[in-house]
Amino acid sequence: MFESMAAFIENLQSRGRYTFTQVEALKADKRSNAALTAALRRLRHKGRIANPRRGFYVIIPAEYREAGCPPASWFIDDLMKFLGQPYYVGILSAAAIHGAAHQQPMLFQVITDRPTRAARAGRVRIAFHVSRHIEKVPAVEIQTETGTMLVSSPETTAFDLVRFASSAGHMGNVMTVLSELVEKIDPKALKPLSDLYAVSDVQRLGYLLDLLGRSRLSEPLAARLKVRRFRPILMASGEKRGNASADPRWRVIANETVEEEV
Repeated sequence: MFESMAAFIENLQSRGRYTFTQVEALKADKRSNAALTAALRRLRHKGRIANPRRGFYVIIPAEYREAGCPPASWFIDDLMKFLGQPYYVGILSAAAIHGAAHQQPMLFQVITDRPTRAARAGRVRIAFHVSRHIEKVPAVEIQTETGTMLVSSPETTAFDLVRFASSAGHMGNVMTVLSELVEKIDPKALKPLSDLYAVSDVQRLGYLLDLLGRSRLSEPLAARLKVRRFRPILMASGEKRGNASADPRWRVIANETVEEEV
């Protein structure tokens, strides 16, 4: 039993731990739930801990007191275990981790298996997106300052950039990020992965890879489309078609000018 919650937190931090749950704190403190809640509230007001989810706390080291929370990479794995949900870091956040960061993402983007309310702590914002193939697509374990986290593979990231295009900025930004990501994409991994995504995602990704002159990467996708039924689709869904015609290879209607940003 610890003399105070402050002592409990200091002990965790001294052992390299930066997260804890309310259940853990209650076991360590042995006071009433109301007294514990009051103690945790005081520590939040002092900027010693952050509370991105009810019942889950993040310890804030001195260098992150002004920001109000350490980076999401410090605690995302613990948070998702607390929620009991599979996950991987994806879209622009994954692209940045793989070295394809045109600009630093404003949100930390996470893919999981069910609708999940966004999390916020200090300046940290975490947005969640849903995929029913969360445990089938390739993800890699990346070392972080406090442990590890799961991040979508370069190939999964490429597909997710197209699938969640509205969360990756406009298609011009998707194109720019892809242009930096292509060096890490394995064409052999694209073909089986394409079966887990909608045909329209395969079409759009193949079309963009061709625009980037990466036929070595687009060929496996074209091969998969030969055995799947697909129809003409808009490059930018929700926008007017205009006078654009469908690309003969991918049947993508370029209703939006897509080019790399400088």
